[in-house]
Amino acid sequence: MLTLEICCYGIDCALTAQQAGADRIELCSAPREGGLTPSAGMLSAARAEITIPVHPIVRPRGGDFCYSAREFSLMKSDIAIMRELGFPGVVVGALDEDGHIDMPRMQQLMSLCEGMAVTFHRAFDLCHNPKRALEQLAELGVARVLTSGQQQSAESGIVLLRELNACTPGPIIMAGAGVRLSNVQKFLDVGLQELHSSASQRIASPMRYRKAGVSMGSDVDVDEFSRNCVDGDIVGAMKSVMQIGDMRVA
Repeated sequence: MLTLEICCYGIDCALTAQQAGADRIELCSAPREGGLTPSAGMLSAARAEITIPVHPIVRPRGGDFCYSAREFSLMKSDIAIMRELGFPGVVVGALDEDGHIDMPRMQQLMSLCEGMAVTFHRAFDLCHNPKRALEQLAELGVARVLTSGQQQSAESGIVLLRELNACTPGPIIMAGAGVRLSNVQKFLDVGLQELHSSASQRIASPMRYRKAGVSMGSDVDVDEFSRNCVDGDIVGAMKSVMQIGDMRVA
């Protein structure tokens, strides 16, 4: 069955995605960092309010995926909390200094994730050798790999995505980065079974008073009075395309 995972930066977005027909949620914070570990409050709310599978990301900071000992300790603690809360899966990844899967650390994380489905996130797209990395992730028992095919967008990486998807048995290959309604069919046509999208739209702040010239970060050009949220109509439309694909396969 074709699966649509929606990346959500908050509970409101997750509820929208669920109501629109998403199959699974990747729960994150910090969209400008590409997704970081959600807060304890967000995790608790997700367990209380979301009924479809929610897989939180475990990523202590932005940037690369080669972590210090202290950062790795935080990751292990976060996984323990997520497991205790009853999440069915997590999204995580770690690389070594040479761009290979950090096998010793991933083995530790996999042990902590026993009983949970593990998605290896887009750290995969910074790997030195993607096919060897896929073999290693299969050895670890990783359930799926979220990847753009080592390109800036999944559409640009579709050749590698197709090649990785043909490597069986192994983790499910889930295309992510720039997956949208306009290109969903391209990924289905090369045999991918799972897609990952933010399905977002930019919405304006409800604030009437807007202080000019003050930014909450170092990028002074960022508009603090708008943000990206999941667009339920887009989620529904993407899921409809995938359901048609399911019927064709059946």
